[in-house]
Formats: sequence, C-alpha cells, structure tokens
Amino acid sequence: MAQILSKQANAVVTGAGSGIGRAFALAIAAKKGCVVCADIDLASAQATADHISAQGGRALAVYCDVSQLVDVELLAEQAETFFDGPTSLVINNAGVGVGGQPIGEVSMADWHWALGINLWGVVHGCHVFAPRLRAAGHGGIINVCSTASFAAAPKMGPYNVSKAAALALTETLSAEMASTGVHVTALCPTWVKTNIAAQGRISGPSAAMAQRLMARIGFTPERVVNDTLKALDRNQLYVLPQLDARLIWRSKRFTPALYTAGAGLLNRLAGNHL
Repeated sequence: MAQILSKQANAVVTGAGSGIGRAFALAIAAKKGCVVCADIDLASAQATADHISAQGGRALAVYCDVSQLVDVELLAEQAETFFDGPTSLVINNAGVGVGGQPIGEVSMADWHWALGINLWGVVHGCHVFAPRLRAAGHGGIINVCSTASFAAAPKMGPYNVSKAAALALTETLSAEMASTGVHVTALCPTWVKTNIAAQGRISGPSAAMAQRLMARIGFTPERVVNDTLKALDRNQLYVLPQLDARLIWRSKRFTPALYTAGAGLLNRLAGNHL
C-alpha cells in the first residue's frame, strides 16, 4: 500500500505567504499536518500561519530567503524545534517570474535574481532536507518546476533556465531516493491564479498578457495543490495538471524540431501584432 505522506505531515513550505505555497500550507493543515510557513515576506507568511491557527491547526511563520543557504539551514533547525521532531515533507515552492526580453537584452541582474530563487532556492532546499529525509527513511519532497521547465518559450530565458534546472535536479533526486521511502514529485503547471506575474520582472506587453491568461484560463492554486498531494502519495514524479501542459510535453518529446520552429513562429507573429 502506498504511503500517505500528505496526511499529518510535519511540512516545510517555502513561498507560503501567497499563491501555490499558501494553498499547500492550508491543504496540509487541513489534513491535520503541522506547517512551517517560510517566506521572504514575513508578514504574508504570518498571515498564512494565523489562518491555520484560527482553524485549529499548528503553524509557524519563518523569514527565509531561499537564495541564501544559511537561511535554509536555519529554517530546517527552526522546523525541527517547532515539530519537536523531524520534518517529513518539504515543498520547495518559492519562485519569481522574469520575462519579456530576448536573451542578450534581459539584464544580468534579472538572470541572477531568477536563478538565485528559482534554482538555488530549490538546490538549497534539497541539499539541506534530502539527507534528513533519507536518514529517516520516510517523507517527501515536492519541487515546483513549471511547464516552462520544458516548454522553452521565447523571451523567458531566465525563467526557463531556472525551472529546467530545477526539473533536472528533481529527476536526479528521484532516482537517488528510489527505494528509500522518500517520495519526490515535480509540479509543472502552466497558468495558475497567483501573483507571480504581477510581482515579477516581466516587461512590455508580456506582463499584461500573462495576467490576462492567468485570470481567464488559470487553475486555482487549490486545484493544483490537490492534484500534487495525491501524486506525491502515489510516488508519482511528474505532475502536469493542465491539458496544455500535457500537450506541450508530448509535442516537445515526439516532434522537438517542429515544436521549436512553431514556438519561434508564434513569437514572430505576436511581435508583428504588438
């Protein structure tokens, strides 16, 4: 019988102040879990923790800049103290959006910002928590990787690269954790109703388009989280919640050259209409 890791978990969630991270924190608390809500915005993390506490759950808000290894190491220590025991579930969710400019024009500052949070944040989370979970022989890690990890859409270089590397890390970790009792899952959604576009560094018409698409066709964070927690319990590596994500996945793998040419053509056509 599959391990049900999402129930009564001692969970650490990064980026728990809003969006997908907040939905993960609330869903785990609803399953009688204890949650450490980590975020670089401590006030938003506290709001999530307060909501859980008001519902009768246990939660702790912690400041954490995931791009800094020392912060993630401290996060692990604070979590173990709060849980009075080991962490059993880690959700590396904290992420930022960068887009709107082609490679060579997007600033190096934006590259460093995206890679620092979207990639190094996941690296730090896995580096710190994976040995603890492996030693316990039980638990789970969910990394939020995005469909951008394989879609490679134009004018999203830093975001694509950071998410592609996070997916490769997750796949590697899954292989390393095989038969250890630790489940590893990569969440790769497309549009989700969050504030990542509004609060990211997305320039030009791309910013408005991203927000429109999120509002019109985006899944709710709760729906995405529910699918992902079920997948974790089944020890399922890939979670592609939306149909467009699955279509992109298949197109990229079965007709890679055609897919890339099509993405380039769409980008040129969109540029001609701006």
